[in-house]
Order: sequence, then C-alpha cells, then structure tokens
Amino acid sequence: MTSLETARLAVKALSNKKGLDVKLIKIDDISSIADYFVIATGTSNTHVKALADEVEFRLDNEGISVSHIEGYRSDSWILLDYVDVIVHVFSDEGREYYDLERLWQDGEQIDVSDIMNMPAQILFPTTK
Repeated sequence: MTSLETARLAVKALSNKKGLDVKLIKIDDISSIADYFVIATGTSNTHVKALADEVEFRLDNEGISVSHIEGYRSDSWILLDYVDVIVHVFSDEGREYYDLERLWQDGEQIDVSDIMNMPAQILFPTTK
C-alpha cells in the first residue's frame, strides 16, 4: 500500500467519526519526516481519543500497524506515526495553538472531498 493510500484511509476513518476540518498535506518534497500529514480536530477530549482510536482500528484492519503513538493521555494532541504518514488529532485549542497548517504551508494541500463523500465500504472492505 502506498503512503497516499494510507493517508486516504486515515482521512476516511476521521471522517467516519465526525472529525472536523480534516486536512491532508503532502510534505515529501519539503521534509524527510514523512510523505503526508493528516490533521483533524475533535470536539472534546473524548472525541479526540475516539478519532485516534478509529484511525488505529481501521488501519490495523487493513494490515497497517501504527509505529508509534504520542500524547494519548494529553488533552490537546494525539499523534499516530505510520512512518510515511503522520496523523495529528487535536482539540480545537491545541490545533489553534500548534497551527501545523501554517508551519507546513509549503506543503501541498490535497483535496479530500472525494474521500469524505465516499462510502466507507469502498475504502474499508475488510471491515464488517
């Protein structure tokens, strides 16, 4: 599976759990950290954790294991590292404070509207 396909799965997982303002930023041309950042906002601490859990669950079901998780006990930011794709799930305050979109503005913002509107069964065929 390519890093773009992994990022698209993460976007859909976040969308399925009502993640807000989901963004996909291609950073491979400007950084060696990863190929893509996926960024989303949750409405509460519980929602932030549910979003992170959904990404981990959905990608694991597709055979993609998370390499590392940071901030799960945090109230503002959970990071899921899939090596070539890094998923950032923020509280509203955390997202505003860290402002990753501004920090990585030289990256290419990928339109995710097609992913958000796609039925989950298309991207997650192995999940019942």
